[in-house]
Amino acid sequence: MDSLSQIALTMTPGLGPTSVRKLVDLYPDTDIFSLPAKELDEIFGTHRDIAACIADKTAFPRAEQELAFCEKNHIRPLFFTDNAFPQRLNRPETSDCPALLYVMGSADLNPERPVAVVGTRKATQQGRDNTERIISELKAYNTHIVSGLAYGIDTAAHTAALKFSLPTVAVLGHGLDQIYPTQNRTLAKNILEHGGALVTEYPSGTGINPRFFPARNRIIAALSDATVVVEASEKGGALITAALAGGYQREVFALPGRLSDTYSRGTNNLIATNKALLARNADDIAFHLGWPLAQQQLSLESQLGIEAVKLSAQEKRVVDTLRTRDSLSLDEIASLVNLSLPQTAALLFNLELKDLLRTLPGHLYCLR
Repeated sequence: MDSLSQIALTMTPGLGPTSVRKLVDLYPDTDIFSLPAKELDEIFGTHRDIAACIADKTAFPRAEQELAFCEKNHIRPLFFTDNAFPQRLNRPETSDCPALLYVMGSADLNPERPVAVVGTRKATQQGRDNTERIISELKAYNTHIVSGLAYGIDTAAHTAALKFSLPTVAVLGHGLDQIYPTQNRTLAKNILEHGGALVTEYPSGTGINPRFFPARNRIIAALSDATVVVEASEKGGALITAALAGGYQREVFALPGRLSDTYSRGTNNLIATNKALLARNADDIAFHLGWPLAQQQLSLESQLGIEAVKLSAQEKRVVDTLRTRDSLSLDEIASLVNLSLPQTAALLFNLELKDLLRTLPGHLYCLR
């Protein structure tokens, strides 16, 4: 099916995302709207009203408007059969997730390490500080940060991701013809300008409706391998996201807080009832997700960086020698690589210029 038919299918009255997925699975190489009316009647049985809507292409006028809006505003309508569609939403446990997403921006929706960071809209300064701290630590793991562009912790999460140059995806509970809350328009613009994305299941013209936001939370949870709850009261949207993440077989983490703090009650309860793992820092998250710990990751990146730089045979001998030791003096390096002191000093100077080497106190050298 082309994009117009895909959009129209999701706009057909009576067809939810699960039904759309099943229908396309039955006819993977066929435009559903080209099926004979008799065959549609057989598929839908007593639900002949749905069959009639498909046969009559009832949703096509509205779908044409939406496709035109997408083309004008550089929005990608991603159907669940598209390779760029987030494959985490296509798993058996996430069958209630949308069959089509509207995406503005260039972010990869299938990154290696996506983490949702969520919390109360009434964030405290401590909560905002903790959000920034945990995301600054997650930078060592090259994570993508997912949140909902709401007030409070969501805003702090996207802002911190931009500050530490991490891609960030904002999942909205309305169409892409507006930004809510309006105070976050600049933040949304910055997300797009820095390689992030705005994502929604709702077409343009969809008004702000409180019941859409809990539904939006299932996309946040499903897009991510882990959901981190920073602050939450005993009830709220962040706890809904945490419950959805658990149901999707994703890891849930919570930052602990003082027992007397209103917006630590939700996170403390998650930990106390074994609905979330304790997250003191990013290393706790990495440990439970099976990621190499930060120091190992940095060591690997350092090695990869060295391999990417063109080295002479003698420079490579120096680098290979330093890889086997924490640090060495000029005399030690010269002896191990069998070169004169002036030759070795010149090589070390060149490697420092290439940002592969650093000098330690005591005139010792080590790899970066």
